[in-house]
This record gives sequence, C-alpha cells and structure tokens, in this order.
Amino acid sequence: MSFQTINLSRPHQALSGAGVGLRTPHYREFLDLSVAVDWIEVHSENYFGEGGYDLFVLQTLRQQYPVSLHGVGLGLGSAQGYRQQHITKLKRLIERIEPSLVSEHLCWGAIAGRSLNDLLPLPLMRSALDLVCERIDDLQHQLQRQVLIENVSTYVRFAQDEMSEAEFLRQLVKRTGCGVLLDINNLYVNEVNHGEDARAALQCMASLPAGTVGEIHLAGFLETDDCLVDNHGSAVSAPVWSLFSEACALLGNDIPVLIEWDTDIPALSVLLAESEKARQFQLNAQQPLTATA
Repeated sequence: MSFQTINLSRPHQALSGAGVGLRTPHYREFLDLSVAVDWIEVHSENYFGEGGYDLFVLQTLRQQYPVSLHGVGLGLGSAQGYRQQHITKLKRLIERIEPSLVSEHLCWGAIAGRSLNDLLPLPLMRSALDLVCERIDDLQHQLQRQVLIENVSTYVRFAQDEMSEAEFLRQLVKRTGCGVLLDINNLYVNEVNHGEDARAALQCMASLPAGTVGEIHLAGFLETDDCLVDNHGSAVSAPVWSLFSEACALLGNDIPVLIEWDTDIPALSVLLAESEKARQFQLNAQQPLTATA
C-alpha cells in the first residue's frame, strides 16, 4: 500500500522558518526563557520512555514550539528488518507530541540481531530500492502519516551502485509518496569524499513535486587527512552555506531549516546565531524567474 492511499491525519502545527536541535545542555534555558527560535527537533529514540525528565521537558516545550521528530535508530534498509517494538514506541511518541514532521534516514544499521548504532550506507541498487520502498510503505501505513527520508553522509560507495543517491530518493518519492529531508552538509561531505556532484543532486530534488523536500538540515563537519566526517561538531562551513543558498533558489526559500550540533555542543546563543544566519540566507535567496504571458 502506497502512502497516497492513506487518509493522513493533519500534523498539529506546520513548521516554518529556522529551528535548532534540542539537546540536554540547553533544557534549562528553554524551560526558563522564551527562546527566540521558530521550532525544535529531537532524536525520537531519546524520548521513547514512558516517563522521565527528558519526556517531561519535550512535552512542556511542545506547548510553545512546533516539534520535528527525527529518527536515528530504525535502519530502514537493514536486511533483517526493523523491530516492531521500535515502531510501537514511535507511534506512542507521535500520539503524545503531535509533531509537525517525522523523519528517518536512508540507511541500514543492524545485522544478525545486533544494532550497530550507526547510519550505514546502502548499495544504490534496484534491489535495495525495492526493499526500502516496502519498508517505507509499511512504516507510513503503520504511522498513518508521511515520513521524510534523509540523505546520509558516507565514507564508502559500492562498485555495484546503479544510480545516484538523489535518483534513489527520487524513486522512493515516486513509489511511496514519502517526503525528503535534505541534508546540505551531507551533500557536501559526499561531494568531497566521493567526487559526487552536490549541485546535480539539488537539480534532481528540484525536479520533484513542490513540497516534496519538507525540511533542510545544516551542520558542521570534521576535516581529517582522509575524508570529511559529518560530526555535527562545528559551525556551518562556507561551502555548505553556498550550497544552501543555491538550494533556496532552486527549491524555494520557505522550507524549514534546522541547525544540527551534536558534538562539542556550544552555548545555545551560538546555535541561535546560526539559525538566524540560515533565516537571512532564506530571505536573501534569489528565486528562479517565472515566465508570464
């Protein structure tokens, strides 16, 4: 069953503008102050418990901010499948939080009953495409809502690849009705690591129906002697800002954008400054000209 046949329940509140990832060191500031940010995003799995302080904070902040739930542990492409218990917990969290968006990664992460706790790249083959389409259909049917799928950073590619990651995502959208969470930093990391064309990927995303790209991620990377590592541990780099500007021009400047920062987490003021910078890039984006009669 494809997503197009599902009677979607509307999200509680649509996202707009620039958001930041909610992380534990910033809980107190969010609770005590009226933080000037448009929305927040959390890693879904951190809030699967039936109680506790983390869930209390999220439920409290949900009264003030729209929320995006971003999954990091499902592993849609794992050959062994995913655990039903994981989806059951995700459904329960969705009921509690009423998020604006729900997203997962285009990856695998488990084998032989063991979770590898990583976002591992899939071979970009038709057989893998068929498998992931089945998984997304099942997930969206169980959740009764659209799910956004994020492109991932990778450090290997497979000789058997039959298409680009952007084309893989395009086919997922066509066959399942899923949306796309476009990570601009991951596009740049893969361009440097593998010689892939990030701008061609943006063009591919621009060919999708309007609204397909439902969220954008921006983050920093770690530069090593061998490759770039998507560690979310620094400010957004100049080339990623440049790609983001091009994305705004191609895809529209009204797509919600998130600043991710998960390593060496700085003061909240630093994240807010980055989110304001993203907002300014959106405002300044040159939109493509539309022909008139």
